[in-house]
Amino acid sequence: MSADEVLIVRTGTANLASVCAGLRRAGAAPRLTESPNDVAAAERVVLPGVGAFGAAMARLTDKGLDRVLTERIAAGRPTLAVCLGLQLLCDESEETPGVRGLGLVAGRITRFSTAVRVPQLGWNLVAAGDGAPLLHDPGHAYFANSYKLDAAPTGWTAAYADHGGRFVAALERGNVLVCQFHPELSGAWGLELLRRWLGATQPRRTGGAAC
Repeated sequence: MSADEVLIVRTGTANLASVCAGLRRAGAAPRLTESPNDVAAAERVVLPGVGAFGAAMARLTDKGLDRVLTERIAAGRPTLAVCLGLQLLCDESEETPGVRGLGLVAGRITRFSTAVRVPQLGWNLVAAGDGAPLLHDPGHAYFANSYKLDAAPTGWTAAYADHGGRFVAALERGNVLVCQFHPELSGAWGLELLRRWLGATQPRRTGGAAC
């Protein structure tokens, strides 16, 4: 696979080294940015995240990235959201009451029950979504989350996992892929998922700092 450029948004709450390494293994050329103009111009964008919902939303808003991310995802442009990135696309989260998310995925993020280990750390089976172009194969993925989306909203195709009850492991709609798990840490299965997402479109070169 050719080295196609992918811009990674600096959220201030992500393990960017692992995301960069995973994209390189998949054949991409990752570059870091916090510029709204870069995100608007890029063919492919990754929104990663590890940490608190409120802090990540504040960072996106302060940098003017909330608007441009909303516009590109609403338009169906190639975008991958990972872990907290999925939660940021939703309406709100129990983690930070009163803070609004991007509102692209209808639903409220809730905390796992105390009947199971919280956070969920480790491997879990992801059940493939019916008719999903990217999430068509089941596989084991690596999760690190205390909060989750319980059900897929209308207009999205979902894959599910179970941790004290079924929750959304990933969503896809066209060129937009949204994963609660970390595909970059999910072995061969995650690598193939990244490659399928990268192969969905033909990218063009943009700016940003190499990582």
